[in-house]
Amino acid sequence: MTDSSTDGNKSVLDRYFKISERGSSMSREVRGGVVSFVTLAYIIVLNPLILGSYSPDDAGAKTDVLGNILPVSQVAASTALVAGAMTILFGLVANFPFAIAAGLGINTLLAVTIAPQVTWPEAMGLVVVDGIVILVLVATGFRTAVFNAVPPSLKAAIAVGIGFFITMVGMVDSGFVRRLPDEADTTVPVGLGIDGSIASWPTAVFVLGVLLTAVLMVRRVKGAILISVAVTTVLSIVLEAVFRAGPSSDTNPQGWSLGYPALPEQIAGLPDLSLVGDISFGAWTRLPALAAAMLVFTLVLANFFDAMGTITGLGKEAGLADKDGNLPGVGKALAVEGVGAVAGGAGSASSNTVFVESASGIAEGARTGFANIVTGLLFLAAMFFTPLYEVIPVEAAAPALVVVGAMMIAQVKQIDLADLSTALPAFLTIVVMPFTYSIANGIGAGFIAYVVMRSATGRIREVHPLMWVVAAAFVVYFATEPISALLGI
Repeated sequence: MTDSSTDGNKSVLDRYFKISERGSSMSREVRGGVVSFVTLAYIIVLNPLILGSYSPDDAGAKTDVLGNILPVSQVAASTALVAGAMTILFGLVANFPFAIAAGLGINTLLAVTIAPQVTWPEAMGLVVVDGIVILVLVATGFRTAVFNAVPPSLKAAIAVGIGFFITMVGMVDSGFVRRLPDEADTTVPVGLGIDGSIASWPTAVFVLGVLLTAVLMVRRVKGAILISVAVTTVLSIVLEAVFRAGPSSDTNPQGWSLGYPALPEQIAGLPDLSLVGDISFGAWTRLPALAAAMLVFTLVLANFFDAMGTITGLGKEAGLADKDGNLPGVGKALAVEGVGAVAGGAGSASSNTVFVESASGIAEGARTGFANIVTGLLFLAAMFFTPLYEVIPVEAAAPALVVVGAMMIAQVKQIDLADLSTALPAFLTIVVMPFTYSIANGIGAGFIAYVVMRSATGRIREVHPLMWVVAAAFVVYFATEPISALLGI
């Protein structure tokens, strides 16, 4: 291939993805795509542990109503497949650097609440219905209208809340912040490390990673996050070889949380995709129709607003949103994200949604969907190289979340904190996200408070009609358990 033809190919990619137009470059997009993958590759390990089990006889096995399980290896393969395909599709259609993978929270809801009532294929069928409902809302313009009806102050608060949320995720995953055991003689719910001390080599790696990432970014070193992940991974391998920390467990809290920094016995293997397409819509006959509908309602609301909040925050962080916080072409992004729910259910990987960890790739310079192509291809490759990517411990990737979280809180400047009717809804949005480990919960608290505060201060006309609809839906969402008990379902 000649240089001219190569330049021509680059020009086609540049025009399609608007790389130069958005102030980016091919190298920045590639780096951003790699960083996004490295930061959220843990989902290929974590999702199977949440949904799957090694044996029905294991303690804590996630069995369905018939006592069946989802094998961990099969869930891992389908998780990587669906994430790769949907991330690439999102990049091609929406042209934003937002990776898609199995959403945390919804997978736990499936494993803990839904699967014990139905079979696993039926649970995944409910996820498919959830995705279809979301696509209908997109097709009617309702989802985009809600997105645009949110006031700028709450959009800024969503971005700030996500910054705190991903910081909390990074600190908890690395063991820097830990939940204190229930039997501990204290009313404090969380603490620093173990007994108030870092106390482990993995957490020390995390601390070093935060400082290294921050220093490299302040000095504007290209590939700062990627360099930091690589350096701390190598350091982790050396430390594990010397000190033998081992994997984390109840009896070994000082071990590595996810990913084990030791050279694998094998590098590649063929993925088992047996779970793809293993779905059923029998939940509607196994359960009362109203009970099944309530489960779908819960899935839809969590999916709907988790994705909306993430897209809002990432769009603002990437500088792609307008002055009102609206994202041009958001309708296509929301449509593809809805397809992610359908694909996740069809692949038995749980609903797939936009991942907030994409902020790390954005911080590395990604501004277009080309970064998603890189991330998606790495997800697809991960199906064959599971032992290789498991070498990267979460303690080496989590520092990126903390540093990016620090960058995202700058959006707080756009909130009028002197006006309590604006400040309180924004504050609740920000703090409820990390405190409840849910973006959707934070949005719900903020929306309800906004409607109440505006109404109580005589500014009811400032409330968009759709905000009333959404606030009412969140009231039902937060009261799902008592409503279900009242209806006897």
